[in-house]
Amino acid sequence: MGGYFSVQSASAVTSLGPKGSESESKPQKKICCACPDTKKIRDECIVEHGEAACEKWIEAHRKCLRAEGFKV
Repeated sequence: MGGYFSVQSASAVTSLGPKGSESESKPQKKICCACPDTKKIRDECIVEHGEAACEKWIEAHRKCLRAEGFKV
């Protein structure tokens, strides 16, 4: 059981990358919890009108996510 934890810890350390890069680019929230306002408008539009008719709202949500630090 000890080997499992050491492997998990090693992978967690290597996924952080160089010092400083984590704090600069890592979002503070999970993507599902970021930008709830634009997400709600986007989702309602897609349900009612279809994805093709909602490009404006889809892009607005992507822009919000990018501002929160997500790479979408």
